[in-house]
Order: sequence, then C-alpha cells, then structure tokens
Amino acid sequence: MALMTGKTLAAWQQRIRQESESVYSLLKAHIDALSLEDNAWLVIASDAQLQAQITALLPLYRNNPDAFPLFGVPFAVKDNVDVAGWPTTAACPALEFIAERDATAVARLKAAGAIVIGKTNLDQFATGLVGTRSPYGAVPNTFDPAYVSGGSSSGSASVVARGLVPFAFGTDTAGSGRVPAGFNNIVGLKPTKGWLSATGVLPACRLNDTLSVFALTVEDAFYIATLAGGADSEDAYSRVNPATAPAAIPQNPVFAIPAELRFFGDAQAEAAWLKALEALRAGGATLQPIDFSPFYQLAEQLYQGPWVAERTASVGEMLQHPEQMDPTVHTIISAGLNYSAVDAFNAEYLRAELTQKIQRALSEVDALVVPTSPTIHTLEEMKQEPILFNSQFGTYTNFTNLADLCALALPAPFRADGLPAGITLIAPAWHDRALADFGLRWQQQLALPLGATGQPFTPPAMALPVSQHHVRVAVVGAHLRGMPLNFQLTSRDAAFVEATETAPCYRLYALANTTPPKPGIARQAQGAAIAVELWDIPLARFGEFVAEIPAPLGIGSLELADGRWVKGFICEPAALHDATDITEFKGWRNWIARQESKHV
Repeated sequence: MALMTGKTLAAWQQRIRQESESVYSLLKAHIDALSLEDNAWLVIASDAQLQAQITALLPLYRNNPDAFPLFGVPFAVKDNVDVAGWPTTAACPALEFIAERDATAVARLKAAGAIVIGKTNLDQFATGLVGTRSPYGAVPNTFDPAYVSGGSSSGSASVVARGLVPFAFGTDTAGSGRVPAGFNNIVGLKPTKGWLSATGVLPACRLNDTLSVFALTVEDAFYIATLAGGADSEDAYSRVNPATAPAAIPQNPVFAIPAELRFFGDAQAEAAWLKALEALRAGGATLQPIDFSPFYQLAEQLYQGPWVAERTASVGEMLQHPEQMDPTVHTIISAGLNYSAVDAFNAEYLRAELTQKIQRALSEVDALVVPTSPTIHTLEEMKQEPILFNSQFGTYTNFTNLADLCALALPAPFRADGLPAGITLIAPAWHDRALADFGLRWQQQLALPLGATGQPFTPPAMALPVSQHHVRVAVVGAHLRGMPLNFQLTSRDAAFVEATETAPCYRLYALANTTPPKPGIARQAQGAAIAVELWDIPLARFGEFVAEIPAPLGIGSLELADGRWVKGFICEPAALHDATDITEFKGWRNWIARQESKHV
C-alpha cells in the first residue's frame, strides 16, 4: 500500500474517499512507518487507539459522508493539548496525567472525522521559541539538523514539514505557532485570541495563549481553523466573531513594514527579507515603512517585565521542584516571583498604551509584514546563549497577542545557505480570513516546494470555505468599482470578489430622475445575462449598507450565470414604467460609456 507521506489535506481526502473501507489499513501502514526514535513524537497511536477512533466513525461516515469532511485524515497534537485517554505532559514528565476528555478544538476535528495519530514534543510548558528545552530532546530543523527547529511547537511543525501529517495543532503565546513555521518552510496560522477554544489546553499565559495550526498550505490551515474554531461557553476567554472585518486583502494591497529592522548581524536573513520585499512588490503590493518602536517596546514586555508572572501562575506548585523542570525554563518562569501586583497593573497600563499606538498604525494599511524571525541559530549556539538567542527569535512575534492581533506565517524566499526564511502577515483581531486570502495568492506566486517534503506546490483546487461572517452581494450600477457609490462598500470594508454575469433571465433599466444615475434590474421571462460585480460585506456592516439604499431599490436575491444565488439589488416594478430599457447593453458600464460618448 502506497504511503501518503508528503500529501496535503486534499490528497488525503481524495485517497480516503476512494478507499474509505480500507482506512484502518491505510492509517496503520502510515503509522507503522513512523518511529518513536524520532523525538518530534512523544506518543504515537497504538493499534487499539487507532481502531477505536475509526470504529466509532466508520458507520456514521457510511450513512452521511458529507458530514465528515475530515474522515480518516490523520493529524498531530502538541502535548500541552488534551486528547482523551492519552497522556498530557507539556514536556514535563512529573506533570503527566491521562486526559479524561478531548480539548474542545480536538473534539471538533474528531467530530469532523479526523484521526489523532500522535502527540508532539515542545519546549517545556510552552516556554521557548527554540525547540531545545525538552527532556525528550531537541527537535532538529527539518532542512539542516544542526539548526534549531523553532519552538515551542517544535514537534508539530516538524511532523508537518516532513509530511507525516497534513496538519497539526500547536499553541502560540509569543510566537510558538509562527517561528517553527518560518524555520521549516510551512504555514503557521496564529488565529485571533478566543477564536479557537482554550478548553483542554494547558495554559502558558491564559490571557495571551491561542491554539495555532500548522499545514503545508494556507487553504489547509485556514480550513482546519474554521472547523476547529467557534465560541465555547466553557472557555472564559472565548469570543464570538463580531463579523466586522474584511473578507479579503485587495489585489494591490498597502502593507506596513518596519522602518528599521533588526537582524542581529545575520546578513543572510536580511538578504532573504529583501528578496521577500521584491516578491511582494512584484505581486502588486505597496510597502509603507512605519515607526516600529511601539512594536519593539511591547515585544520586550512579554519576558522582560511583569507579564512573565502569568507563566508563574500557570506552572504553580511545580515551580517548587526545579529538579523536575528544564533549568532554563525554571529560570525564566521563576522570575515572575520578582514582581508585585502594582508592577502587574503598571505593565497592563503600558500594554494598553502601546496597543493603541499599534492599532492606530495598522488602521492605515491592509496588514503589517515582518520577517517571521530575524535570525536562526544552531543547536550548539543555543547552548551558549539560551535566553538571549531565544529572545531574538521573538522580535517580530512577541507583541502580537499582547496587542490582540492575528497573524499568518508564510514560506518565503530561502536564505543563501538553503535554510527557510519566512515572512509573517499581521493584522487586527478577526482579520484572519483576509490574511488567508492574501496567503493563498502569495503561495501561488512563489510556488515553493511544500515544507521539507520536496513535493511541488500545486494551486489549490478550491478557494477558502464560504464565510459565515460576510454577505456576498451582486452590484449592478452605481456601486460598481469606479462608480460614484462604490465608497458605500469600501468604507464598510467590503472586499471585491469577482466580475461575473447574472443568469440570462434579467432585464436592465436606466431609472428616471435618480442622482447619481442608477439602474434597476428585474427578472423576466425574456432577458439577458447582465454584468455584475460580487462583493463580500462584513455581516455586521450589511444593515448599514442596506439602510442607505433609496426607493425604489432594495435587496433581494439574484441568480448568477453559473447557478449560484446571491443577494443583490432589485427594483420595485412600478419604477420601471417610465424607465429606459437598456438590456441590450448587457451592463451599466456599457450604458454609461454610451451616454458619455454622446457628449464628447
């Protein structure tokens, strides 16, 4: 049986659809090829654990396969996230316990049919960006084992980069879902805090933790986050998406970049960054340097001030047993005892002030782009400066959760020495989908091989899943791009999707006495395909948009040429009596161009 190493989610889904009755044999062969001597893994599913998951799912899948989009697809879970019946250690053997239930996000993926095949190594208590602070051994870089893999989600990133699973859960407090992605040429999605439930996740810093998703492609990472995410009443820090953010980043975006960057003497990292900037410009982006001092200052707060005490609170009693902890981790976390409650409140005031400056800077651009890490080090170098070099890795990641931002780490042009050097897009909370939209385009533009698999990148078979937080609207007249009322869409963060046509059963009219001139569209037995534009409007802004629509127009449903139905402009029949039938022009632009030509 051919193994599925190196395959994306779509390839796994296709294979399993063809061989659903043989899914146990397929996964057993896949697991048998794994090795516990590979210290990216802490636990690999036993035959009994594999069989139990499949036995529970297979009858349900036979009855309703569409309800189980991930049926049989294997994934890995960082070992600070609970899987029912499996040990959780957070890379601290003295802490080990058997989880009684799945973490909420794990349960949601299992409910979609996914199969947990292993738990992965990490920097102890998720404290580190290096992948070396584990009693189970350092996880090496997948491109050069002399170098670090990045952490703390080192094992999850490693098994995804090598194609042992198509996706895996990590966690991210200071950059643990991004730095390992950058060091291993994969995608790391650091979602908005509260989108993915933290129930069943052993906290590092409850205020700043989030689950993260690693995958070989952007579409896989975002799809998995969509299935795993959602409000959870058991998680006090869970949040409901307010449906105010844009669905996409414009085709010609404006990206902020730091006016002054720090690479700590790593000329190859700097050269790779300059190549990434060239690629961004070639893809149509405008790069706008900004003052980065508030970002740097906030990044420093996470470990160099009272915020470290949140880790102290999470570790609790274990701190009294330093012999059972990684020495570097113990040194870092015990430093939290040096701060008072007054220090903590003052740190929060500073965080709020810096966050306000950061949010103001980002409000003027489509996103921020930074190097995922400014440098990389070997395992031997990390032994010499374990804390200093770790802090360098967090230069462009530490501030993100403190400032309530979302982020997407992406593969980018490699360093001259053959090591990966990723970039990260960062935006305000709930812009996750917009970042993913750009990430899709970026991966297609660069077409880098997938992770460390050597497999070529192929364009995705499908776009991002349909958004529940946006309304797709067809506009036909004054709201088209370049027309006088288009601002009513763009000012509400609506995103252009595509230009298309209606089904061939509509008639188009130029309405009388409207300012600016507006058309009316009506479904009739004899008609034509009329040119329209599709826009995605944030759901929470849709009511504002509709409120500005004057009589005799309104919003109803329109049929498109390909059979889709979307919301769109309709017109009261009474207003068509004195309107001019312009159906023959098959679109408002053509009619306007004709009118303008008459006045030349």
